[in-house]
Amino acid sequence: MATELRFPDSLIDEDPQKALEALNEALQRDSDNTEWLCQRAYAYILLKNYNCAVNDAKKAQQLNPGLSLAFMRTGIAEYHLNHYESAHAAFTQGQQLDVSEKTFEIWIKRCEEMLGEKTHNDSAETQIPAVPHVKHDWYQTESQVIVSVMAKNVPKDSVCVNFMEKELSVSIRLASGGNYNLNLHLLHPIVPQQSNFRILTTKVEMKMQKTDAIRWEKLEGEGQESNVKHFNPNPNLPQSHLDRKWDKMVVDINEEEKNEKLEGDAALNQLFQQIYADGSDEIRRAMNKSFTESNGTVLSTNWKDVGKRKVETSPPDDVELKKN
Repeated sequence: MATELRFPDSLIDEDPQKALEALNEALQRDSDNTEWLCQRAYAYILLKNYNCAVNDAKKAQQLNPGLSLAFMRTGIAEYHLNHYESAHAAFTQGQQLDVSEKTFEIWIKRCEEMLGEKTHNDSAETQIPAVPHVKHDWYQTESQVIVSVMAKNVPKDSVCVNFMEKELSVSIRLASGGNYNLNLHLLHPIVPQQSNFRILTTKVEMKMQKTDAIRWEKLEGEGQESNVKHFNPNPNLPQSHLDRKWDKMVVDINEEEKNEKLEGDAALNQLFQQIYADGSDEIRRAMNKSFTESNGTVLSTNWKDVGKRKVETSPPDDVELKKN
């Protein structure tokens, strides 16, 4: 039997980012390991990503209500988010589970001090701040389900996304200072390792890789395997929420992706595609002929040159051509 991986606090203290990467990999194999969840919460706390720390610690609480460490991690993260009442409740519950741990008492007193100051300040200003209203929406292609949270100008380091086989968990610290959490129980399974997210100026977008190329009737649910294997002829068009103006949304998404800065091979491929799309018939013939005859090693737009000869294979200097 293999020895279980251990992530002591001392190891996380040395390099929290490296420890976080190792814990992410471990939790992909066992997402319900409460010890690893508590230690990843600790790594998030050291990296000041308190929203993600709260998510992990609370999940550990749910899995093991008798684990005092989970309440400690929850309380510390909530305290740094200025959620002093929630932090106080977590520390109090943790202290009841482990009365020998004096750290709980220290944190409880800190929370009470901060709550006392907050009560004093609230009495001077009774106006309640507006809670930001954030919407989310989704659409799908043949291979992916895309969920968008419509939050503008979200700081790059304030987003935590956890992909699981049948769940999506999103926690965002908004630019306004509020918190937004989204937890979805997905209709069908996804591939967490091939799913990702990106932060744009107008939204946070999660792209989830489908396990099976089937059309999802809805985003959430218990999930029953569907026999629907076909899609709209245009895979970029959404398959749900047909009462909405999805055509405009797809146009906006395509325009947004066009404006993204590409690098390396992606930028080069985009350039070639643009030349081909905008080129004359001669340019296209030249590109097709040179690419085909040279086995993909030459791409010319000069039809006067390549039209009167066979284009020989011309690999890069550091590549040797393998002959059959």
